[in-house]
Amino acid sequence: MGSNSLAINWFKYSAPSTFYALAGKLAPWFAGLSAILFMIGLYMGLVAAPTDVQQGEAYRIIYIHVPTSILSMFIYLLMAGYAALGLIFNTRLSAMMAGALAPTGALFSLIALWTGAFWGRPEWGTYWVWDARLTSELILFFLYLGFIALHASIDDPRRADRAAALLAIVGSVNVPIIYFSVYWWNTLHQIPTFQVSGAKIDPTMEHALLVMMFACWFYAIAMTFWRVRSIILERERNTQWVRELPEARS
Repeated sequence: MGSNSLAINWFKYSAPSTFYALAGKLAPWFAGLSAILFMIGLYMGLVAAPTDVQQGEAYRIIYIHVPTSILSMFIYLLMAGYAALGLIFNTRLSAMMAGALAPTGALFSLIALWTGAFWGRPEWGTYWVWDARLTSELILFFLYLGFIALHASIDDPRRADRAAALLAIVGSVNVPIIYFSVYWWNTLHQIPTFQVSGAKIDPTMEHALLVMMFACWFYAIAMTFWRVRSIILERERNTQWVRELPEARS
């Protein structure tokens, strides 16, 4: 009896009408936490953390570059996962979540490319090289744009969901290529900042990176929740529950 009740309580949030209310309650909390963590993380990274012995002050761009790079890959996999669920099980909310994640993922990918270029100038002597890591990250950015453009180009939402889902699923092959490119090929890009092998990093640097990681992640959650609420209102505008909402009547 208890397990069945728990399952019902869990799956009820797969309905757009229920998730709309939940997302509206949670989004401000995640946005507030993100703002606080951004202030703490930027102070730790730009002020409290020591200067890197090899790279000097230029290294501090990693406090933006590393979190956005990691999340640009993770969000794409999450987007592709939601798109696959929508394609396989024909669930409306899954497709909506995939569409809501795409703009934030594209933003993080763009920031990762932009900050990487500014980091590369003092390290490599140029803003851009056709390095395996950089090129595959650029492809990721184009995949995000392609997902958004393809979805917007098809008038029928269900057909748009299916077409964009196929692109997202196929494009997910690029994510492991991005991550493992520094191991598979002789690239200019350095190996990941966090090393499983136990390479030493100053605790303040590590803590600042972790705080910035959570700040970016909470920002992504808040933006996705707010964006999916807009998508739900648009897609469900002809339903009774949407017509009864105060914001739909205003």
